Amino acid sequence: MKAIVYHKYGSPDVLHLTEVAKPTPNDDEVLIKIYATTVTSGDCRVRKADPFAIRFFNGLTKPKKTTILGNELAGEIEEAGKNVRLFRKGDKVFGQAGIRLGANAEYICLREDATLVIKPANISFEEAATIPFGGNTALHFLRRGNIRSSQNVLIYGASGSLGTAAVQIAKSFGAEVTGVCSTANVELVKSLGADKVIDYTKEDFTKNGQTYDIIFDTTGKSPFTGCVKSLNQKGFYLRAVHMSLLSIVRGFWTSITSNKKVIGGVADELKENLLFLKDLIDKGLLKPVIDRRYPFEKTAEAHRYVDKGHKRGNVAITVRN
Repeated sequence: MKAIVYHKYGSPDVLHLTEVAKPTPNDDEVLIKIYATTVTSGDCRVRKADPFAIRFFNGLTKPKKTTILGNELAGEIEEAGKNVRLFRKGDKVFGQAGIRLGANAEYICLREDATLVIKPANISFEEAATIPFGGNTALHFLRRGNIRSSQNVLIYGASGSLGTAAVQIAKSFGAEVTGVCSTANVELVKSLGADKVIDYTKEDFTKNGQTYDIIFDTTGKSPFTGCVKSLNQKGFYLRAVHMSLLSIVRGFWTSITSNKKVIGGVADELKENLLFLKDLIDKGLLKPVIDRRYPFEKTAEAHRYVDKGHKRGNVAITVRN
């Protein structure tokens, strides 16, 4: 089979379309024929080993555990191990590959208890592939913030992969949602259901006197002090990004010296979250947002685009038609 492989850290030039061995499923695994995958900011960080800590689990001087990137996928079950009960050959599925990645390939084997569920019938393979990472992460953090109906929720970075999912998921809970984005993306965020959209190039939301029950930073670029001051009492400042040691200390101090909470970290990949997202899609409450689609052989080009940091929603990779 073909896969996008890299053997050293660096720019998108380290990625190569290569022939590798097709995997064989174990008794508790399924073999998935991948129709679509994605390139996320997380894939780019792993490719570059930025932050440096990535090297501690993936190889200090070069990639060892993960040489095929890609976390999200959508495809069809080609073969099921003899102990598999949840899936059968021909099932159309979507999900996440887990910490070892490997979805930028024509095939992948996953355990049946992995973050993998039946694909919604009302969206394409490319659309389905863009849901798991942003959707799961958004749902994880909004739940950590105890999201409830009628709360005031601000999504910072509302036009990205995580932000577009967060706006729609927060609305599905009945929240009043304010999105923060650039001028070019205001109409997009409005179309996703945001009650108010703030153009950060024209207005500083931390100085308008409005306070929020939840401020969800999806990019790591929001002002820490301003966000904390803009929280209601017992409000949550959620940061779904890599946090520096200083940010961790400041967040911990805020959480123990006030009723406001700062929460960061990494979202767990959970099958039940994906089932929740599938239900929202089935009901028309969550719609995938795709900025660009690239053919499989242009995956390196997709990385170059994502590296610019200005994508609207998601970047999909069509592995096969």
